[in-house]
Formats: sequence, C-alpha cells, structure tokens
Amino acid sequence: MINKFIRSLENIYKKQIVHKQIIPSKKPTFGSLEKPLPKIIQEYLLVNNLCLFVHQAEAINKIRKNKNVVIVTSTASGKTLTFNLPVFEAIYNDINGTSLYLYPTKALTNDQLKVIRDMETQTGITANSNIYDGDTPNYLRPTIRKKSRIILSNPYGIHYYLPWHYKWKRFLENLKYIIIDEAHVYRGVFGSNVAMLFRRLLRICEYYNSNPTLIISSATIANPKEHAIKLTGKNFDIISKDGAPKGKKIFIFWNPSFTDSTKITRRSTHQETKDLLVNSIENDLQTLCFTTSRQMAELITRWAKEDLNKKSPALSARLTAYRAGYLPNERRDIENKLRMKQLFGVVSTNALELGIDIGTLDSIIISGYPGSVISTWQQAGRAGRNEKEALVTLIAFQNPLDQYFMNHPQDFFNRKNEQAIIDLHNPYITLGHVMCASSELPLKPTDVQYFPELFLQSIYSLEKQNLVAKTNRGYVYTGLAKPTDVINLKGIFQNTVTVTYNGKILETLSVNKAYDEAHLGAVLLHQAETYIVEEFNLETLIAKVRKEDVKYYTESKKTVDVAISERFQEKELKIKVGLGELLVTEFYHEYVMKTYDEIIGREKLDLPPLTFSTIGLWILVPEDIRETLSSMRLSFEGGLHAIEHAMIAISPLFAMCDTRDIGGLSVTLHPDTFNPTIFIYDGFEGGIGISETLFSVISDLMHKTLDLIKTCECEFGCPSCIYSPKCGNENEPLDKQAAIILLERLVS
Repeated sequence: MINKFIRSLENIYKKQIVHKQIIPSKKPTFGSLEKPLPKIIQEYLLVNNLCLFVHQAEAINKIRKNKNVVIVTSTASGKTLTFNLPVFEAIYNDINGTSLYLYPTKALTNDQLKVIRDMETQTGITANSNIYDGDTPNYLRPTIRKKSRIILSNPYGIHYYLPWHYKWKRFLENLKYIIIDEAHVYRGVFGSNVAMLFRRLLRICEYYNSNPTLIISSATIANPKEHAIKLTGKNFDIISKDGAPKGKKIFIFWNPSFTDSTKITRRSTHQETKDLLVNSIENDLQTLCFTTSRQMAELITRWAKEDLNKKSPALSARLTAYRAGYLPNERRDIENKLRMKQLFGVVSTNALELGIDIGTLDSIIISGYPGSVISTWQQAGRAGRNEKEALVTLIAFQNPLDQYFMNHPQDFFNRKNEQAIIDLHNPYITLGHVMCASSELPLKPTDVQYFPELFLQSIYSLEKQNLVAKTNRGYVYTGLAKPTDVINLKGIFQNTVTVTYNGKILETLSVNKAYDEAHLGAVLLHQAETYIVEEFNLETLIAKVRKEDVKYYTESKKTVDVAISERFQEKELKIKVGLGELLVTEFYHEYVMKTYDEIIGREKLDLPPLTFSTIGLWILVPEDIRETLSSMRLSFEGGLHAIEHAMIAISPLFAMCDTRDIGGLSVTLHPDTFNPTIFIYDGFEGGIGISETLFSVISDLMHKTLDLIKTCECEFGCPSCIYSPKCGNENEPLDKQAAIILLERLVS
C-alpha cells in the first residue's frame, strides 16, 4: 500500500520529491541476565512472549548492582520494560520498597500507568501504582502517599511537593529507584531548571537516608553521560547497543516547488502539508502530522478538514489537532481514538513526539525541520513499529536550515545526533532553586555538593534581599511568597497570562509568549476554533477573548536594542569576537494578519518593552570594509543584516536549539564597541548555553554561513539564505553580495 502511494506521489509531484532514502529493517538481538528473575516475573515474560533485547539485559544487570544507568536507544526499543523489571523485582523482594517514575508530560504519565497496572495484574505483585500530579484529587493524595509503592509524576509536580516532603516520609525512606524517562527533553531553560530540581530531590532523599538508583532513558543524543551527570550530579553507565527490531522506513525529502521562474518564492509549506495530509488520509494511510507550532497544528487541521469535508464528511470527522494546552481528558480521548484507529489523522506539535502508545501508524509527515536531528528521528520513530513498513515525509520550509538539508540530504542521514545543552551557571535559575531548597530544609555548607555552581553567591544574594536568614540549623527561607509559586520550570519569565473566554479559563501563557500570541487583536487558536483577543491587561495578567470565525492568523513584530553589560572572553581571529553578558530590550511595535504566507493587514501595538539580561557573542567588523562596499555600490548595513540572519539560521547545525531560541542585532556603529557589530544572543534571561557553544565554534559557524549564502540559487537574496520571517525590520535592508564580500574578508 505504501509503495503504491509513493508511486502515485512521484507521478504527480516529480519536482517536490528531491530525495528518497530507504532505512532498512533490522532483526532483533537478544541478551541474557546474569541471574534469573523471580519466577512470577519470568512467567509474565513468557505469557507475553517477551524476550530481552541485548540493551535491556545489559541495563538490568547493571541496575541490579545498584549502578545508575542511562539507556540511549531508539524509539519503541522497550525501555519501559527495562525499568519495570528491576522495579517489580525490588517490590517483590522488599515489602517496603518504593519507586518514583518521572515523565516530562502528563499524557506520557497516564499512558505508562496503564502498562504498570497491567503488569501488576498479570504478575500478582501489588504495587498500588498511582499518578500523583496536579490532576490527582485531594482526597486521594494521603492514601497514595501512604500505600502506593510506585508513584508516577512529573517535574512540575515534584517541584511543588518537595516543601511538603515530611508527608512523603514513608515513601522517601524506602525509595529504591528513580526513573527519569525521555531525559533528552530536559535541555535549554527547561533542562537547566529540572537539573536544579533533581538536586533538590536528591538532597531530600539523603535527609531520609535513602540512596535511590537512578535509571534514565533518552533519545540517542551525542553526550548522554555528560547530560545525565549535569541533570543529577551523579555518575552513570551508558547503555547504547540497541537490540530492538525495526521496520523498513521510506524517508522522503519534500521541497515545495517554486511559484515562478525567478526561483525566489516557493509554494507555502503549510499548503503542501495540508495537501499531502489530505492525500494520505484519502489513501487509507493513518497519518500523524507534526508541525512546528501550536498555531499551525490548529490551522492545518482546519484547512485539511475543509478539504476533506467537500469529498467525505466522514473522513473529515476522523481528523483532529493535538497540542499542549488541551484539557487532560481531551488529550487522552485523542490518544485512545488514534490507538483504536478511530482517528485517521492527527496534526500535532511535538507533544506526541514522546513515547505515548498511539499504536502503529502508516505515515508520518514532518512539516518543517523540527530543529534537531534528534527530534526528526523521534518523530519519524512514531511509525513503523513492530517491523511494520512506514513512510516518513519531511516537508521543507523556505528557510536556510531546511533548504540546506534539501540540498545536502546525505548530510542529514550521516550526521550524528546533537548534544543536549544544560547550563548550570545561569544565576537566575540557580538563585531560584537555592531559594526553594532553603524552604525545604535549612541550607548548610555541605549542600554545595548539590549546587556546586553559584551556591555561595546565591546565598549571599538571597540574604541581601532578606529572603533567607542564618540560624543555628543553617540558612532558612524568610520570604512571604511560596518559592515554588515564583519559580517556573519552563522558563525564566516568572509571570503567566491567563486567557479567558466567557469568564472561563481557556489556557495560560508566559508573558513573553502572550506578547506574541495574546496581544490586543491577536487571533488565538484553540481546538481549531479561532478567538480574537479583545483585552490584554498586563496588571491583572488576564487576556479576554471572544470567539469569531476568521480566515487569517496573526504574527507580532518586534525590534531589539542590545547593550554589553560584561565582557567574559575575546578571540582574535581575522577580526575580534567577544562573549559576555548582554542587556536586551524588545519593542513589540505591530502585528500582521496573514493567510498562508501572504500579509493581508497590519495593526500597531502599544505594549511596554520587555527587558532581560542574557549571554551573547559579538563580531566586530573592520570599518574599512565599508568604503570597499560603497565603491561597489553595495549596502554595508544590508550585508551586516544578511550575515546576522544567515548565522542565526545555520546555528542549529552547531548547537541543539531552535532559531527561535536565538536573537540577533546588527548595527553599523555600536556605542559599546565603537565598531560595526553583529550580535547573536540567547533569547532567554541569564542565557542557556547556546552562545557559549557558538562562540567555541565561531570560525566554523562563519565558514558555514558563507557557504550557505554563496551556494543559494537566488541572485539578490531570498528566504532560503538571508531572509528571516521573524525580522522586525521586514528584511530591510539586505544585501547578499555585500554579505559574501564581508564574510570572505572575515574568514580569510
């Protein structure tokens, strides 16, 4: 069926399919345990026809010796069974033993509870497994803490429960294992926060005289051991030899065709995605389509349903969107319907990228390169399970990184997975979690083992702000607000905006996200319905919306100002490159209304600027190049601007990030450098390690930027090389030839 469908696509879309890669199937490789499992667990494996793959056996052998392990194998390789076997063995052997399972999402937690409870039923081993999170009714919580031997939760929940650790005394005193699933998700700001959270948790475990073994699972990142150590502060053994079978995958690279002979503008990726999704569903391929934003998940669903409804209302009803922000019962209903084949298509953000059981799919559509090789393979891995053949299609955006891979597909397939970045030196993140720790247990000098970076500086700062006080027991929290209410694991911006419709909460957004999506006049999408923001109050942090059916969406536009606060390092290449602390001010000045990629209207915005401190790098451009370009009638300012755009666009090749995580500015004369300067910075307060990574490879980054611009087919610049969709100056001025001459001078 899949081969027939591909042949039909190749007949219709000859130019769009630029590469087809066959990922061959793989037979399983099995391993053996050094000592047998309890008979009751062996029978469970026999009844379910389960044999241990080599990575499962290796991991269990090490876990039984109380070694911390990181399992880095592919999607659907049986990592859950690897956790569950030693956990159930420990519960069988120790009537008091407990285990804590931590997942990054509630959806994944609910999915895994079913697996654990099924194992309880089949083995007869009573674990009283339960979820304990924000959705757990208050009346059930004391019973779960008292009786459950397996508790499933998430970092957000643990963050709020740690101050109440004395209620968990029985559970924590007997804690044998902590399972941290999908650990590659914990990167950037989120990962840096979670790393501090895990240190707080382990500090409390020590207080209760428990020393749990840590079992971590992750996608196949390049630095699993370093990542695990940064996450927890503990040492680990790595399990990476993957013995699981894999079905054959046909991987297509799809580049939308040019709309005219100038080869500047391609057909909208969103339109191409919608057409391929409709085509897949009509050809009986159960399809999961990944998009790069919540907004596009809703829009593509809406457009595809409209197309399907013209031919088959029944098929239209079997397509839906899925993203964070939906109510728990909405998400679970979609997951179940997808698993039971009641849904034939789902358009999702990366919320379904993780290991939720959604059955075996026929086709994956990835609408736009998701920003990392890891995410691409994770999304592709949602189809083709159990040795079943599957189709994966990556549809490119007209941006430099997507087009780079369309032109160099083997670079993608031969490229190693990226490193996960965690920054333990962010002063804002560390300060917040040290403050939280002081409210959980008095802080003592020995606690520097849990917060080796910036511990004393954080204590000093908190004491200066009268948030902690020194006592005979150590430093204790003396502030009025609950620290856990102040610290947000997902970001460094602490406040959230509540979106309401008819007096009821629709969803919540961080303030910076609300500036993008919930400003006055914004079109907010929820469950494929469109809402117009009619009030945005920054004092009450409430945005009120009305439901209105519109055929456009909105994008906010901003400009930035950058000042150098502190210089950390400088490099002397052909030119000077610096790294340091920057003060960034963002001015949101207007928003545009768009259908597909066409702007149909503009409106002014009246919002106070957002200011934050971050880490960034800067490149000083020699002033004498200006005269050279002027004599050639090229724009010096346009060349700087073009390099800034292209350098940001290509950065994910070197750092595991999204281009939306990075900001930039180029100026012909900056007051802090007295030179023409290009700035690249982390788009988060305090920085998250991206700029440091880019600074370390700055020469390679500039060479790759030059290659990108020079090899693009266009004459004067286009979205595939130097245009940026998020440019607050509407991509003016830009000069491709000036950028090439500048870069050739800088890297010579």
